[in-house]
This record gives sequence, C-alpha cells and structure tokens, in this order.
Amino acid sequence: MAQDPYAILGVSRGASEKDIKSAYRKLAKELHPDHNKDNPKAAERFSEVTRAYDLLTDKDKRAQFDRGEIDGEGNPAGFGGGGFGGSGFGGGQRGFGGAGGAGPEGMDFGDIFEGIFGGRSGGFGGGGFGRQAPPKGANRAYRLAVSLPDAALCASQRITLADGKTIDVKLPKGVEDGMQIRLAGKGEPGPGGAGDAMITIAIQPHPYFRRDGDDIRVDIPVSLNEAVFGGKVKVPTADGAVMLTVAPGSSSGKTLRIKGRGFTRKDGTRGDQFVTLEIALPEGDSDLAQRLEGWRDTRDLRAKFG
Repeated sequence: MAQDPYAILGVSRGASEKDIKSAYRKLAKELHPDHNKDNPKAAERFSEVTRAYDLLTDKDKRAQFDRGEIDGEGNPAGFGGGGFGGSGFGGGQRGFGGAGGAGPEGMDFGDIFEGIFGGRSGGFGGGGFGRQAPPKGANRAYRLAVSLPDAALCASQRITLADGKTIDVKLPKGVEDGMQIRLAGKGEPGPGGAGDAMITIAIQPHPYFRRDGDDIRVDIPVSLNEAVFGGKVKVPTADGAVMLTVAPGSSSGKTLRIKGRGFTRKDGTRGDQFVTLEIALPEGDSDLAQRLEGWRDTRDLRAKFG
C-alpha cells in the first residue's frame, strides 16, 4: 500500500510549499545516493522522498490526494471510490455476493477483471488469482551533472545510456538538486519488458552564481569611480550578460535586483537575480593616495556598534 507522502517528508497536511521544499532538501541531502553508496535502503528511501515531493508540489495531484482520489504514488485510490472495503470486493451490500441484483450464479469474474484491467493476461491471469504478469527488467540508475544556469533555464541535457545510445532529457520546471527523472522502458530488459532509467539530477556548484531558493545571487566587483560617480556595468545572468545601472554613491554590500532571471518555478514563472556590489580598490595606487591626501570621511560609520 502506498505510503502517505506527508508522513514520508515529515510534514503536516497543512504544510506550505516552502515547508515541503525545506523538508525535501534536508532529506535529499541526507539520503542522496552519492553519500550512501553502500546503503541500498537509503537509495530506496531517497526515491520515496522524491516521489512524495513531486506529488505534494503538484497542486492538482496534492488536491486529489487530499480528497482521497489518488494514493501516495498518484494511482487511483481503490475501485469506484470504494477500495476493497464496504462498497468494494470485501463485503458490504455491494460486494460479490451481496444485494443489488448481482449474485455469484452465472457471473464470470474473468469478464469483470478483463473489463477493469484490459485483458486476461494481466495480474489476475484469465480469471484466476494465482498467475501474475511476467516481471519487468530492473531499473538502472544514472547521475546527470547539470550546470546551475542550465538548471535555472530547464535546458535539455544529453545523457548516454548503458547501451551506448544517447537521449535528450528535458529538465522539469522547479528542478531541485537530487530530484529524479524516470525514463520508462530505458532500464534493463526483462520477460515483461524493460525496466526504467532513474536519473538523479546533480546541480553543480558554479564559480560565481549561488542558488537561493528560486533566486540566484552573484557578487560583482565595481571600481571606486563606478561606485562614486555611478555608471553601467556588465553583469552575467543565466540567460546571458546584461547591463546594470549603478547609482552614484553606491556602497559595498548594496544589492540590486534583476527581475525574472532566477530559477524556473513549477508554474513557469521565474525567480529573480540579486547582484551585490563589492568595491574593489587598487593596491599600491600612488595617484589615488595622492588625490585623497588630506581628505577624511568625518561620519561615524560604526556608531551602531556602540
């Protein structure tokens, strides 16, 4: 039976999306396959956590689960809304042998299951309950290293499978480090068909970009004259460089925002990029020292520290 995704992530049913993301990140970091290579149970738990996160961050699926329409794996809950209890197979007035005009005489259970499952060759094996469909092949795990800009833009990634074939994978909106993507039928072959390829996303550290939720942060050095007099400076973003206006009299630590240049969210909108200015003074510049000779800043800049 599918587990409760709220319980898997350790959050309440009324948890906000922010709380769900926070819980997922904590668990994904703890259970990531790269940190638990000798612990298969951790890998299984990691998959459970990822499935729970995917369901609860999909507004429609979360609402369906809360209403009892689907289970924790996204499958329809029971048959006809009744499961195997009161109005299902197990007995109650609408079971196999109950009232409602349907008795066991003349009833072909194989026909019933054929109508539900699409054929006799499925799990019930032509009206009998003992036979099962032949098993699929094993799933195969892959690790896909993705640059931070590509992750922000959900850019397609090319991966080489175990059989030597390459395939382009479209990163999902709202991609997170440690998230898994399932490629159906790309795993090991088996009597019942091939298993799946389970691709774990590994967002790589960047030389100057930092992720902050759905936003991106970057520190940009500016010269003393740019800080004093203002000007245009070129700033890198995931989408390419842009020109940013620095206001006259800008101090180190001042942060500017570029809207819509962060990570792509599940709803298709994007976070922002925050640019922090860092004044870079030249070392040993005698001309600058001569120009400032005799000048003093009389402000008490550290008054707030007591």
